[in-house]
Amino acid sequence: MDLTRDSAYPLRIRVVSDGRAGIQNQALGLAEAVQRLRPADIELCRIRWRRGFDKWPSALKQPWMRDPASDAVLPSDGASWPDIWIATGRASLPLSVRAAAAGPGRPFVVQTQDPRWRTGRFDLIIAPEHDGLSGPNVMSILGSPHRITPTRIANAVAAFADRLDPLPHPRVAVLIGGRSASHDLPPDHAAWLADRIAKAVRAVNGSVMVTLSRRTPSRAEAIIRQRLETLPGWVWDGQGDNPYFAFLGAAGHVLVTEDSANMATEAASTGKPVHLLPMVARKPQPKFDRLRQSLLDRGLARPFDGSLVWPDVARRPLAETDRAAQELLRRYDAWRG
Repeated sequence: MDLTRDSAYPLRIRVVSDGRAGIQNQALGLAEAVQRLRPADIELCRIRWRRGFDKWPSALKQPWMRDPASDAVLPSDGASWPDIWIATGRASLPLSVRAAAAGPGRPFVVQTQDPRWRTGRFDLIIAPEHDGLSGPNVMSILGSPHRITPTRIANAVAAFADRLDPLPHPRVAVLIGGRSASHDLPPDHAAWLADRIAKAVRAVNGSVMVTLSRRTPSRAEAIIRQRLETLPGWVWDGQGDNPYFAFLGAAGHVLVTEDSANMATEAASTGKPVHLLPMVARKPQPKFDRLRQSLLDRGLARPFDGSLVWPDVARRPLAETDRAAQELLRRYDAWRG
């Protein structure tokens, strides 16, 4: 089946999430990958729930419980149905289920991540393989969908050329996460990591490009900034346009903390050497262990050993988002008939 075949009109794709970048980018990245295969118009919609209702189980939520600032996504809001509905995150689940049950004229409903609720109700679930989800409507991929493409990172590098061009090679992107249900970054560990990174970069006379997360604890962030700002490079202060894509594009090596499945798979999609920075485990996390092992087994990443040595072997960039988009269109076409 020719996934790039012409259509009488562009596909209408509605992307639904709570608007947080790390969540929204999964659905948006998948929608953009579909758009690269077939003409499509993408509509971004943010869904949030009124305080007090946001923690309710999905089965109990009703549309009237949404925050008034939420975007219109259902026909009752004045919106029409799109052709394809791509959603991600817990906030989207009640509305995705409602869309899938709407009857004639409804959209093809795609959910990324494991919904952990009414799994059989969606037309397609694109879930990380480390979640271990299976079923006739499930496609497993390594990591999560994302927005990284060669064109996007090349454009980002060009946009920040005035800051990046003077930096000595090798340029090392350092992507720091932070505290989560599974991992932590206490001050002593942050100092240890920063010192090892600084030593490795100095050993090769390179430079750093550092970005930190909103989850990075303030004391850990201060330590990392203090110890890495002594190196040639750029420690982004969170002001102005985000250079994250540019850092990935300009890097010769990418160092990424192991707490973020998104950042690890985004880094692996560049084809650059990816070094996983250890974090402090708060509790056992078999899913993260499986993801980490998959990246290692496929030669896409290796544990950071305090150096920037990397085997001189060819690496194929991870392209799971494109693979998911191809499968989405195949199933959409079969569903539409």
